[in-house]
Amino acid sequence: MGVTRVPFDDLLSKFGIDIEYVDATDPEVVADAMIPETALLWMETPTNPLLKLCDIEALARLAEESDTLLAVDNTFASPSFQQPLALGADAVVYSTTKFLNGHSDSVGGAVLTNDDALAEGAEFVQEYGVGAMLAPFDCYLTLRGIKTLPVRMAQHENYAQRIAAHLQDESRVERVNYPGLESHPQHDLAARQMDGFGGVVSFEIGGGTEEARTLLGELELFSVAVSLGSVESLIEHPVSMSASYVPEAERRAAGITDALIRIPVGIEKSEDLIADLKRGFEAL
Repeated sequence: MGVTRVPFDDLLSKFGIDIEYVDATDPEVVADAMIPETALLWMETPTNPLLKLCDIEALARLAEESDTLLAVDNTFASPSFQQPLALGADAVVYSTTKFLNGHSDSVGGAVLTNDDALAEGAEFVQEYGVGAMLAPFDCYLTLRGIKTLPVRMAQHENYAQRIAAHLQDESRVERVNYPGLESHPQHDLAARQMDGFGGVVSFEIGGGTEEARTLLGELELFSVAVSLGSVESLIEHPVSMSASYVPEAERRAAGITDALIRIPVGIEKSEDLIADLKRGFEAL
């Protein structure tokens, strides 16, 4: 989330490209923001780190009516749980570093499209523009990870559901964000649009930065890190880590509070992970 802002604000602006940030969870807000010169709608669903959802089909219709391209960052859902091209998107992007690789040992990205012209354009930029080519060994590692993607995603989701349910019952937790919970305001959209609810959970702890950092320091099985999608369970404090690039006023407007914690759930035994969280909360 945070690092996406860097090329948008600091690089594309140098080429005369204007970027406007809007709440893409509301298609009407997107429609109101579009102008005749709008060339691309870029969205992420589920979003990082609040796990909000954007209606891909609704935004695809809006893009088509306006002769605009729609690109979807599908990293959190992975192709196992969501297929944006089938829902009308023109392009899908992934951080292959995350679920596709799944083992925290390769860094990369991918663009997928079923539009031949877009594919040729992306290939030209890749080869002659910015030289964004994965090394052969990183390709091998990513392809190796993809072979186990469906099995891993099923386990990520299974354990994320259990941890989200546990956090809902934790007295020190004020809110849990996970599309698989019926309490999630967009649960129905998730059930319609996705084939699974993913492996990332976020929640707000009672208190603020001090309490969040205390909890992170007490855990033994969760590694404190900003990545996600690996077989290991991670935990982070977005305000001081992955979302630190975003100005404070914008973070607060987006709902990213000092008390927010994000957990990319791995595939360790869920009972052990929950026990670790219980120990951490008892230390607060």
